[in-house]
Amino acid sequence: MRDMYMAHSELAAVVLAAGQGTRMKSALHKVLHPVGGKALVRHLLDTVATLEPTRTVMVIGDNADQLKAAITGVEFAVQDKQLGTGHAVRCAMPALEGFGGNILVLYGDVPFVTAGAMQSMLDTMQATADCGLVVLGFRTDDPAAYGRLIVGTDGALERIVEYKDASAKERAVNFCNSGMMLISGAHAAGWLDALTCDNAAGEYYLTDLVAIARASGAHVGHVETAETDLIGVNSRAELAAADAAFQTRARAGAMAAGVTLVAPDTVFFSHDTALAADVTVEPNVVFGPGVRVDAGVTIKAFSHIEGATVRKGASVGPFARLRPAADIGEGAKIGNFVEIKKSKLAAGVKVSHLSYIGDATIGADANIGAGTITCNYDGFLKYNTHIGAGAFIGSNSALVAPVTIGDGAIVGAGSVMTKDVPGDALAVSRARQRDIKGYATRFRAEKQIEKAEKQATRTKKES
Repeated sequence: MRDMYMAHSELAAVVLAAGQGTRMKSALHKVLHPVGGKALVRHLLDTVATLEPTRTVMVIGDNADQLKAAITGVEFAVQDKQLGTGHAVRCAMPALEGFGGNILVLYGDVPFVTAGAMQSMLDTMQATADCGLVVLGFRTDDPAAYGRLIVGTDGALERIVEYKDASAKERAVNFCNSGMMLISGAHAAGWLDALTCDNAAGEYYLTDLVAIARASGAHVGHVETAETDLIGVNSRAELAAADAAFQTRARAGAMAAGVTLVAPDTVFFSHDTALAADVTVEPNVVFGPGVRVDAGVTIKAFSHIEGATVRKGASVGPFARLRPAADIGEGAKIGNFVEIKKSKLAAGVKVSHLSYIGDATIGADANIGAGTITCNYDGFLKYNTHIGAGAFIGSNSALVAPVTIGDGAIVGAGSVMTKDVPGDALAVSRARQRDIKGYATRFRAEKQIEKAEKQATRTKKES
């Protein structure tokens, strides 16, 4: 029989995601809730993809349309009635008709199962004579109501005992069932058909395959992985716990790669955040999806960065917001309360205070004064602003796009630019200053009299 199992190198992944997820109390399907900016099930599918399975089938039921709209690269099978995990895998079998490879059963709400654990299951199936089933387990100091994996003296898995059915000796076992398993393709269909619902819940339990496999003479193997790799999400609290676990790993990974996190627990990463060595991140920084930060960058406190690139030696923040398609050049300085969106800033650009830069390109070493705004939207369409190298934009200026400020040009403070400015020119667009001598003295006197009259009127009414 060993040669028969060795011959099946193809793999199908079956991901169970048909549950109603009622404890989430959400209109969004449970497995689509994000951890680190990516859906729970997408974490799992991306890991599965590293094994290059021949087929990936997702079993869906509740909110099926959401999953079909959000998930690509898989086949779908429908479980109309939730009649247990065994029934769910049965529902996937028509989609796998004619497939002869092994079947890896996973859960869409358990996002962090590692590729290493999956590969160990495959290796165990291949390496063990007559192996027909491999179960993934874990050890825990608090086994609680988990099903226990009972391993025989020969190293084979003898049975899975549910907590309610376990003896005191069996409850003392801390090797627990994750629910995930690898099923021999040669026997999957027959063994799944042999499942019955003769139990109190009237459901088809996948765990019953252990007894069925052993009764057929097949070896049942087991693989152990860390408990932290098997975090499941069934509620908002568990979602928060999963994200906390993700953040802990991301922070540790960043610091191990040479990133300084001044206050690690206050920094939040996305699944694809890429920080180079010698980046410094101050407290209370949030990275949304799609961020790349090059070496030597400092991200100062309370900044939010999403979909942006920050190049070598730049400084961002504090209290800065970089939105998607912001590209910050080498050595550039983005200061406090600055927002940048879909703009490319060349090396050495300074946008130091209280500004909005959107749909713009800014040349090297340009200086953008405090309170500058690129007016990029007319209520219907977006337009571009181009600011040349070495240009100086005075404080509190509004650049009404589409507009070009030439290389080396100066825009006077408080100006509204609606026309292009030639290179090295001075452009000023504001009312001429007019001083009215003595006006302030007369104004104060008049207002004091007016105030006194109003106070006298109120006093008279009250008396």
